[in-house]
Amino acid sequence: MTVNSYLTSRASAAVLSADEKTSINTSVSTLGSRLNGYFTKTGDGLSSHFKFGSFTRGTILPRKMDVHSDIDYMVVFEKGGFKPQTYLDRLRTFAESRYSTSELYQSSPTVVLQLNHIKFELVPALFSWGTTYQIANGPNDWQYTNPNDFNGSLEQANGANLYMIKPTIRLVKYWNARAGYVFDSFLLEKWIISLNYLWCTTQRDYLFQVFDMMTPNQATQWRNDRINRAKEIVKNVRNYEAENMPITAEGEVKKLIPE
Repeated sequence: MTVNSYLTSRASAAVLSADEKTSINTSVSTLGSRLNGYFTKTGDGLSSHFKFGSFTRGTILPRKMDVHSDIDYMVVFEKGGFKPQTYLDRLRTFAESRYSTSELYQSSPTVVLQLNHIKFELVPALFSWGTTYQIANGPNDWQYTNPNDFNGSLEQANGANLYMIKPTIRLVKYWNARAGYVFDSFLLEKWIISLNYLWCTTQRDYLFQVFDMMTPNQATQWRNDRINRAKEIVKNVRNYEAENMPITAEGEVKKLIPE
């Protein structure tokens, strides 16, 4: 097995299985029904609710590869005029009522609902215009967002790069999770699609380009240490390949992307 074939195999393993997708979709459907059944007051209920984030983009990792994989779910309230904490409290009360045996906690600006097989991050929101919403920026302030605007940018970048961007993102997110979350996952995805992949043709090329462009300029030393270690591994793999040592090169790349 070559370094490229190994990385291609690991990228394929970083996709949700059919059973995982079915289980998640069932939970999403149940969540929607329970939200509709709970917030029923006319004029002070919900105007919509929907999933967004890495699950909708196809870049979510299976929980075996990232224990913090979650489904971002926006809950849009009809009635505005309150601070974000008011809506966070309402979502927490809903979760306590409808998911009484599940773990839940606030992780501003979301309420986290932990089920056996998946974690939901419930995001309270208010509709603004078009596809723009207001979401919490701390407990007292709002900020504007378009929750699915990145999806189109990702699809465009993926198609323009031999459909290698999504699998590359999944591999880098796997490294990021194992390295202790050096980067915010969403910002990492946005950065990856901003890079230039001229002359890249294989999964190996795309992944190594990401680490080549990664700069150890983080505020905390442990993050810089993880980045430097990754860059060192990539350098070693290239050296072993140049010396016609494919087995050693494969063993080295497994330090970056383990089995």
